[in-house]
Amino acid sequence: MLRKIKWTDPVVLFLIALPGLLHFLIFKYIPLAGNIIAFQDFNLFQGFFHSKWVGLKHFIYMFNYPEFFMVLKNTLRFGLYSILFGFPAPLILALLLNEIRLEWFKRTMQTLLYLPHFLSWVIVGGIFVEVLANEGIVNTILGRLGFESISFLTESKYFLGVVIGAGIWKEIGWSMIIYLAAMTSINPNLYEAAMVDGAGRWRRMWSITLPSLMPTIIILFLLRIGHLMDANVEQVLFFLNPLVREVGEVFDTYVYRVGLTGGLYSYTTAIGIFKAVVSVVLVVSLNKLSKKTTGETIY
Repeated sequence: MLRKIKWTDPVVLFLIALPGLLHFLIFKYIPLAGNIIAFQDFNLFQGFFHSKWVGLKHFIYMFNYPEFFMVLKNTLRFGLYSILFGFPAPLILALLLNEIRLEWFKRTMQTLLYLPHFLSWVIVGGIFVEVLANEGIVNTILGRLGFESISFLTESKYFLGVVIGAGIWKEIGWSMIIYLAAMTSINPNLYEAAMVDGAGRWRRMWSITLPSLMPTIIILFLLRIGHLMDANVEQVLFFLNPLVREVGEVFDTYVYRVGLTGGLYSYTTAIGIFKAVVSVVLVVSLNKLSKKTTGETIY
């Protein structure tokens, strides 16, 4: 007789996990071998095995090239501002939404808030370009209030705020779901006991909800730090133009412009390795710091 297959059988669990494992193997681990071209003068026609070995030439050139430090500064500024303003935004929104007692209104708002996540950056960028254009809604309102129009998309001092603001608007609702899901695991008896002791909503939020969310907050923060050097290339590239390139060029757009379209494959691969090393150092260091201070860690 054939043995009845159970979902808990190791073979069944392995088959379920197999597509995900293959995805990481094919698209994450095998491409790591391509980093070898950072130590070569890579030529598309000669390939990996016949391109000339140059050692650390491209890394030395990278640190001696003035434009590299401009891009590094822009990348760090973009990453830090994204964390400073973008990381707490979904947490604050989740805390406020959790206090709404009308379930139908709460669910409606939750749905409306995470819908922008499913829009492509072409659509989101188009919306912001129309809204912030010289004859857009924002400048029309400013004009009627007696102010001069502002060129949000071509002035360097506004560029970073526009790009980061667009990113927050697009992703705040989706990130909020993680915190709302974590809130469902909080023991309701804690809130009842606090109400008996006379604690108001703000006190319950500060003394119960936030401490209970701390493990989730720390894990998401550490994961976010790991992407400090990363920027959504579609997000930045859509708004980037020659007038704001000095403050808007980040590593991802620089690699696209110089590497993919400029043909400097080895040089931009060296930049990619530099980014990866910095990200690993940041995650490991902050993970150890988190372990010492709060006891929470991601591995």
